[in-house]
Amino acid sequence: MLEAYVALGANLGDREHSLAEAVRRLQAEPGIELVRVSAAYETAPVGYTDQPSFLNMAIALHTELEPVELLRRLLAIEQEMGRIRDVRWGPRNIDLDLLVHGETSMDTPELTLPHPRMGQRAFVLVPLRDVWPKEKVFPWASELSAFSLEEEGIARYAEWHSADGELRKESKDNA
Repeated sequence: MLEAYVALGANLGDREHSLAEAVRRLQAEPGIELVRVSAAYETAPVGYTDQPSFLNMAIALHTELEPVELLRRLLAIEQEMGRIRDVRWGPRNIDLDLLVHGETSMDTPELTLPHPRMGQRAFVLVPLRDVWPKEKVFPWASELSAFSLEEEGIARYAEWHSADGELRKESKDNA
């Protein structure tokens, strides 16, 4: 099995529920084993900025699926969850982006790996760093260090709790 990384985002409806539901659906997929789930980060929109803030996460998974097959599963989950694509970089109830698939490097009309713009997006790199193996060097460390998270509008929002498959904000009393 290969390790792959997926970015998740949502800024419409119940954002927390949408992210948790996407994780649950991925866990139920044959050929996919969830390995690590990041915290959720509230992030300012990029590109088209006249929209609500996003919640962004990343997951690490082991998969037997080839890259394009995994991408198509991600797109199917988005569609099953009611994703509508009408404005580029616009509001969405769920977004699933394949970032990295093992050592695969490819550039086709359907899929480019590694994801071509992730090094320019702190909202992708921050949660991705959460799920990157601690024993491996994070390849985008220099790109991430160039960002000011405050200026980028990125703040830790909630923690993922594997036991119940939910995002929960930690109270100040429990922190």
